[in-house]
Amino acid sequence: MTGTIAHFEELIEKKEWKSLNTELSELSPADVSEIIEEFDDPEDVIIFRLLPKELAKDTFQNISYEKQEQIIMELANNAHKLASLLNDLDPDDRTAFFEELPGEISQRLIQMLSPEERKITTKLLGYPEESIGRLMTPEYVAVKPDYTVAQALEHIRKNGLDSETLNVIYVVDENGKLIDDLRIREIILAKPGQKIADLMDYRFVYLNAYDDQELAIRVFKDEDRIALPVIDTAGLLLGIVTFDDAMDIAEEETTEDFHKFGSFQDAIINPVKASVLLLFKKRILWLTVLVFMNVFSGAAITHFEGTIQANVSLLFFLPLLIASSGNAGSQTATLMIRSIAIGDVRNKDWLRLFGKEFIVSLLLGITMAIGVSLIASFRAPEIILVVALTMVLSVISGSLIGLLLPYVFTKINRDPATASAPLITSVSDIIGVVIYFSLATAILGL
Repeated sequence: MTGTIAHFEELIEKKEWKSLNTELSELSPADVSEIIEEFDDPEDVIIFRLLPKELAKDTFQNISYEKQEQIIMELANNAHKLASLLNDLDPDDRTAFFEELPGEISQRLIQMLSPEERKITTKLLGYPEESIGRLMTPEYVAVKPDYTVAQALEHIRKNGLDSETLNVIYVVDENGKLIDDLRIREIILAKPGQKIADLMDYRFVYLNAYDDQELAIRVFKDEDRIALPVIDTAGLLLGIVTFDDAMDIAEEETTEDFHKFGSFQDAIINPVKASVLLLFKKRILWLTVLVFMNVFSGAAITHFEGTIQANVSLLFFLPLLIASSGNAGSQTATLMIRSIAIGDVRNKDWLRLFGKEFIVSLLLGITMAIGVSLIASFRAPEIILVVALTMVLSVISGSLIGLLLPYVFTKINRDPATASAPLITSVSDIIGVVIYFSLATAILGL
């Protein structure tokens, strides 16, 4: 792709627009979007404006939201071209794009849509954020159970051009209520005179428009479907969600969870292109909070100043013990957050998990205590019991904190990824310091 980028740079520099248009037209939307992502303003907009209409639509849906917004702003002076692009976009992709824009800009762009497309967009944007309603598209094909196979195929040919997918055909009653879904191969292989009702088994998987988008990811994973129908509380078919849209959401959720686990305030899509100020703003909040939390560790150490002065060798093992507690907590939290995200862990499982994690962390603590005792036998034999017991109790406490914090955040309807590794480490540090020096004071009689 590097050679291609250099070639297109040369064509732009020489203003060979006809050659540029011809060569771009021969590429796939994925290739063109990758090229546009490599260019800065104004070259990226120049390339986009030279694309044929259909290729421009597909390319726009593939590029990042930052590039989309930049191109829209540049096209603002060409109202006709901008309106044409917005009206041609698939409804679900258009809704996702409008979600990323400031409200006043979205409203201005919505007014450029045709009455029909404006109605669809307003309806989709009316669903709660992060709901499946925001993700669905109303572009699907539905047939009636009293159709013959021949009538159904004629209906599909007539109305299927704009459908998001034709792999699944939905069956609705006279009121628009979903009653079944059929794979297209079932219809194609049936006899022309057969009724659609004869092919139905009335078993289908569906999503509710008000459910969280993460549910769609889990259902796609469990059911191995290309598309899923979306209904309202009355069972009326509203739209469909396709597998590729669900995977886009899965990628966004995974990125968001990774950033939260690293104590970023919000996700950063591309750190290479992000400004220094943006990177600073995304990271400073949690780092400042954690600084003040770690003050408690310092306060705990100050409280046991007499114990430390009486046996300075205690300081040698402090980083080792505290790090072990934080590492154990981070391990457990990573496992729990991942399990919550994919639906393996539910509220009813937490008590059972608590008991299991206690046993596992006890075994881990004992094993690690044996190792640290061997080190202490050479370095400071007089505190072997202190460091061994601290290791066991610190690993147990760190592991249980890593288990419980995601549970607490889930119970208060917050993202469990917010219980990030640095937060767990900070809490484990404070508890570990208190455990260590309390044991030292009691056992050594200091």
